[in-house]
Amino acid sequence: MAGQRIGYVRVSTLDQNEKRQLEGQFLDRVFTDKASGRDTARPELAELLRFTRDGDTVVVHSMDRLARNPDDLRALVKGLTYRGVRAEFVKEGLVFTGEDSHMASLMLSVMGAFAEFERSLIRERQREGTALAKQRGAHTGRKRSLTPERAGEVVQRAGSGVPKALLARKYGISRETVYQYLRHAKPE
Repeated sequence: MAGQRIGYVRVSTLDQNEKRQLEGQFLDRVFTDKASGRDTARPELAELLRFTRDGDTVVVHSMDRLARNPDDLRALVKGLTYRGVRAEFVKEGLVFTGEDSHMASLMLSVMGAFAEFERSLIRERQREGTALAKQRGAHTGRKRSLTPERAGEVVQRAGSGVPKALLARKYGISRETVYQYLRHAKPE
């Protein structure tokens, strides 16, 4: 009896489009995570691992969507194939069944290492871009919760004894944000 074809999709941010990853694939079910691939503790991946059965095929767009480092990739593929589940990677054109040759195992390791290398290059470029933006004075990081005027109000009211929790509720910010505005307002 042929098993199900089960898709796994992962995007790192909520605004990324996950639809294109397995477009054109016939799938019985798809599990989608909107989370970083830096570790394997992802809710939909865990559900996929519970759901799959002997004879099923797990279809993933590319190896870096399943795992970002070779150790996690090998462990996931080995865990699937040990249970009789095939792992198919569309972009790389590779299928793992558990009865793979030494060459297939080598390809899994090499492609996993490339995915990890590519991720480290992306992080390095991000750090360089942030450093250059700081040098030219561009704002980096999240937008401020309050305008400078409203932040001044928070500082002034906190200084006159208004409780921080009350200020946080009134201005729609967290208590930690109130404390951050107070720390930045202190003269050095």
